[in-house]
Amino acid sequence: MSKIEIETWIKADIDKVFDLARDIDLHQKSTSKTNEKAIAGRMTGLIEENETVVWQAKHLGITQRLTTKIISMEKPHQFTDMMLKGAFKSMIHQHLFKQKEGYTLMKDHFEFESPFGIIGKLFNTFFLTSYLKKFLLERNRLIKETAELLQSHEVAI
Repeated sequence: MSKIEIETWIKADIDKVFDLARDIDLHQKSTSKTNEKAIAGRMTGLIEENETVVWQAKHLGITQRLTTKIISMEKPHQFTDMMLKGAFKSMIHQHLFKQKEGYTLMKDHFEFESPFGIIGKLFNTFFLTSYLKKFLLERNRLIKETAELLQSHEVAI
């Protein structure tokens, strides 16, 4: 199983960051390069525990669908989504949040396994892990940018 771990410090309230991280509309905005769209299940707003979403996107020149479900949620400290159906053999993404001195630490623990045995493992090692990390970093950049902008407007008022 391949793993990606990312830490992002955000100068904003934990509740705001938590909500932005599970915002379907913001996720779609962060994935505009792959034209990722929610096409079934929860398609807009804030996803909740036990809800599913079906994503459709073009990755590596191929249109793909991925069905995920929020399998656990403890507001505003964590939520976990898991692939129910899609191109991976397995995929689980844990989102963790911690408030510290005016900042929120947002952690991503992303684990995935590709099909096709050793060929899938080689593909993960030489390409897919890097591709997915860039994908997650872009998502986190937009969450950080949006949360800090919203926070600064609240402070200015």
